[in-house]
Order: sequence, then structure tokens, then C-alpha cells
Amino acid sequence: MAATGSGLTSFVVVAADSGPLLDDCIASVLGAADAFELVLVDNASTDGSIGRVLAAHGHDARLRLLRNPSNLGFGPACNRGAGFARGDVLVFLNPDCIAPTDLAARLRATLASAPDLGVLGVQVTDPAGVPARGNRRRDPTLRRALVTLSGLARFEPRWPALQGVEMPPATDEDVETVEAVSGACLVLPRAAFERVGGFDEGYFLHAEDLDLCRRVRDAGLRVAIDPRIRVAHAQGASSRSRPLFVARHKHRGLWRYFRKFDPAARNPLLRAIVFIGIWAHFALQAPLLVLRGLRRAAR
Repeated sequence: MAATGSGLTSFVVVAADSGPLLDDCIASVLGAADAFELVLVDNASTDGSIGRVLAAHGHDARLRLLRNPSNLGFGPACNRGAGFARGDVLVFLNPDCIAPTDLAARLRATLASAPDLGVLGVQVTDPAGVPARGNRRRDPTLRRALVTLSGLARFEPRWPALQGVEMPPATDEDVETVEAVSGACLVLPRAAFERVGGFDEGYFLHAEDLDLCRRVRDAGLRVAIDPRIRVAHAQGASSRSRPLFVARHKHRGLWRYFRKFDPAARNPLLRAIVFIGIWAHFALQAPLLVLRGLRRAAR
């Protein structure tokens, strides 16, 4: 692991055929003037995106490239990026996000004001500035997942017992303690990241952020969101070319999270029902996702 530097913020961006949006993401981070480095972890991209980034920014000493020989998955790549990084604050940023120029300074200010923070999230928005779903989340227990999938979560304001996984966007301007935050921009002091052992590499893509938030809380640290800090995210843009691949790993990740953390998984019957339900849901989605992918490829 690289020696860490106090006051240095390390942005870790994982790319896997992330397309032209990666150029904008890298340019937005390098547009800041704070003390930071940008670790770009490439999961064996073949779309030319890494070459374009190097052609535009290869001269910038703040940009450091780490190449993986194959697509290791998001969590494993983040762990390798964190080990390669030198900062005492780690910012895991999706490759289709645009960072404001003062992002590092504002993140560090919030972390400094609350030493018990283990994970800090931000108000992720779409490109038009509309807050995204999932900025504030609850643990995806079986009960909450069923409420969400059934559509009953929309009645939560009237009946609080009908809590789903996602919470409405933050409406105040204070740092708020939550169970989980969006993985599009996930911020941790290095000490907290190392305390929990980083991302669980049993996940390939999706749910590893929920898992990390859960383990940070279990370690006695706080997970919170600062809605005053905004990051624009072209949601799903980095995975539109491989919808079936992404959906498969999303379902796989949810199954792993359920087995690890949900007390309902201790019941063999419920465990079997959830397994069947998760993969039946994937099977129902698959034809539509394949058709959608073929339509995009034909454009």
C-alpha cells in the first residue's frame, strides 16, 4: 500500500468501457485546484476511452493510471485503486459523474466537522439538477424490498410502516445520518476504509456500496449524506451498452447481500423463496434487456 499523505484527497475512478463520458468526468476532477490526486483504474477497457484520457491529460502529474489485466469488477478495482492511492481521504466516483471544482474542499470540510463519519454521501443529481433516487437509502431487507417492488412504498408518507429501500430526496441543508448512500460518489476517510477491509470482493457490480455502508455502521462509525454538496450523474450511462450483464450482476449482488445480512436468510424456506424470486425477476427482465441492447447497437 502506498504511503498516505495528510491533507491529500484521492479520487478513485473505475473505468470499464465507460465511453466518452469518462473524458468529461476526468476533466471535471482535474479542473479543481485542491490538493488531490486522481487514480484511474482501468478494468481492461477496449473502447479507446483510456487512450483519449491519456492523450488529453497524460501530462498532468495528478492523474495516475492503474491497469487491470481483466475486468475485476467494481469493488475489487476500487480496492486496488485505494491501495495505489496516497491520500488520507478516498472519493470513489463513478466514471459518468461530473465533479464541481470545489468538491474535494467541501468534502473534507464536512468530514472535519464530524470525526465519527465513516461514509459520507452527497446529493447526486441528474444532468438537469434533479436529485436522483437512492441518495438516501435504508438497508434492503426482504420486507423493505417487497414493499418497494410491490409499489406499496409510495404510501409510506401516510403509513410509515410501509417503508421501502429508497427514501425521498433530502429537503434540508444539514448533514443527515442515514443507513446507506449512493455509490455514485462515496467518500471515506482512509482509516475507516481500512478498518472494515474495503469493499467485499465477493460482489462484482452493484450492492457492494450497500454492503460497505452496513459494515461501516457495524464498526461503530456513522454513515451520512451532505445534501449541500451536489454531483451530477448521467445515471446508467456507463452500463447501457451491456444491460443484461449489468442486470445479472445486480441480482447476484442483492442475493449476496441478503445472505450476509438479512435475518430472514436464516430460514431455509424463505432463503429458497428469495433465491427463486430474485432469479425469476431476472429471467422476466432478460428478454426486454436483450431487445433494448440490440436496438442501441443498431443505432
